[in-house]
Amino acid sequence: MSREISTAIEGLAYLECPRWHDQRIWFADFYTHRVYSAAEDGGELRVEAEVSQQPSGLGWLPDNRLLVVSMRDTRVLRREPGGALVTHADLSGKVRGHPNDMVVDARGRAFIGEFGFDLMGGESLEPAVLLRVDPDGAVTTVAEDLWFPNGSVITDDGVLLVCETFGNRVTAFDITDGGALVNRRTWAEFGGLPTEKDLENLLRQVVVASDGCCLDAEGALWIADAVGGRILRVHEGGEISEEIPAGTGVFACMLGGADGRTLFMCAAPDFHEEARKNAREGSLLTARVDVPRAGRP
Repeated sequence: MSREISTAIEGLAYLECPRWHDQRIWFADFYTHRVYSAAEDGGELRVEAEVSQQPSGLGWLPDNRLLVVSMRDTRVLRREPGGALVTHADLSGKVRGHPNDMVVDARGRAFIGEFGFDLMGGESLEPAVLLRVDPDGAVTTVAEDLWFPNGSVITDDGVLLVCETFGNRVTAFDITDGGALVNRRTWAEFGGLPTEKDLENLLRQVVVASDGCCLDAEGALWIADAVGGRILRVHEGGEISEEIPAGTGVFACMLGGADGRTLFMCAAPDFHEEARKNAREGSLLTARVDVPRAGRP
């Protein structure tokens, strides 16, 4: 099945972590250091926050205050009603690489992945951790030994799904009432765990580099393949029922729009930091799909 792809926004640097919230599409742009929101068609673009140390994961507390991961100073920021950004949580000492994507549950608990190593500096892969930030800012390590935990969703029945970008898998956890992660299991597997850890050779062993993701009402995940230039619709067990070639690199996705059937895709030629900093080739693409959104974010 082919899907018509449209360009909603272009001329930005490197978009990540799209979220549908308050009838607008929100996203971070790493290298303009801004959080933006826009109407469904890409119009009415506005700056929601300026994050000098590189914004990434986005979410909201139950009282609708925005949370933003600030990557380079390892913090989570909170936007107060007057617009000021304050430190919500300090993640330093808990991570080995940049904190990255985030999903926030109905109680305001944020689950945050991290790189685990210096990706852009060319270091070899090291397994990473998953953190939980409680509404009071307390930080707890809730899972370890993840191969680049990235896009995450929470299903309506309380299961956390985490894309392991370099691990050829999506991992599932049940979230307890206290916020612990239990019953760890593989939700989808695309290939074996790579045997190489230097990035060049590692990428040759990655079948699907699952990056940003979102959930639909049939329990399937739309996953951006960070090295395949495509968006995949994946079911528990690993079956792929649809593939949308993006015609460029694509690194995150989110279902939204008035009926929940607009698939927003964050696109750029590649994910290399220096190239993306020095160009304005990032764009937000859209396609219409059949099944509406579900879960969080």
